[in-house]
Amino acid sequence: MTKRPLGFTAFLLFLIALTVGTLPAQAAERDKARIVLQWLPQAQFSGFYMAQDKGFYAEAGIDLTIISGGPDVMASDYLKEGKAEFATMFLTTGLQKHETMPIVNIGQFVQRSALMLIAKKSSGITSFADLDGRKVGLWANEFEIQPRAFFHQKNMNVTVVPQTSSLDLFLRGGVDAASGMWYNEYHTLYSYGLDEDELVPLFFSDVGLNFPEDGIYCLQKTVTTDPSLCRRLVEATVRGWKYAFAHKEEALQSVMRRMREANVPTNTPHQRWMLARMEDIIAPANDSTMGMLRWVDYDRVRKTLLKEGFLKEGPPFGDFYKGKIR
Repeated sequence: MTKRPLGFTAFLLFLIALTVGTLPAQAAERDKARIVLQWLPQAQFSGFYMAQDKGFYAEAGIDLTIISGGPDVMASDYLKEGKAEFATMFLTTGLQKHETMPIVNIGQFVQRSALMLIAKKSSGITSFADLDGRKVGLWANEFEIQPRAFFHQKNMNVTVVPQTSSLDLFLRGGVDAASGMWYNEYHTLYSYGLDEDELVPLFFSDVGLNFPEDGIYCLQKTVTTDPSLCRRLVEATVRGWKYAFAHKEEALQSVMRRMREANVPTNTPHQRWMLARMEDIIAPANDSTMGMLRWVDYDRVRKTLLKEGFLKEGPPFGDFYKGKIR
């Protein structure tokens, strides 16, 4: 066995000790943060999951905890009560909450509204105009803003029926059209046995009500105190979404694992559909403006909410949006 000089051995021991001593310090230097998502685990949040799984948040110096939402979780309350530093919300929700608490948008991801109404061709409905005099199922809160604004603008006489998370009322003919998300309920109807040619999709984005949806929000004091943390969080999330779109099967495995851990029933084909539709409403994946809120979109939503009475006073763009502008 070859003997090495004592000096060489001492040098190796020094390097090992230096490495071991440095790793915990590097981890300790990461900023701890929490983000609450507005719903249960699903492909809607693939970008966040991949940014965490691939170490993009860690590389950005962030030790991020992802908190799943759900029917009993109000994302804005988590910000208000200090349970999370960041939250995802629709733009309409963010604007409404801004009137009662100092929240701001630091990154906008969903640029095209996926909210829709779904009708059956057998009902004779082929367009929004055919909803006049019909029964329409609407979800509450932010989900009712676009349909109510449209009905008001067109002076339509529509009977609104409160809709739960179930589509049973629609399937049984209790309403002529139901609320849905393109990436979720529309595809769910396929699993119930309906074919695509039996359904009529009515997108609000096609009738001048394209309201950007999922964005990242925080309290004003967070972005004032640590603007670097906010910027790094958004940039790492952009990386996560681009990775998810480029590696869909890997992203699906991550989604399915989280859904199993949370005991959320689903299937891979449905989540695959959801991820593809998320790319449609966030993409193009390589667009350099991903994660940014555009003034023209903000202005359209703000004016509509003011006109329809959903806002008392909309804030100026610069007071509400604190993210990157290009």
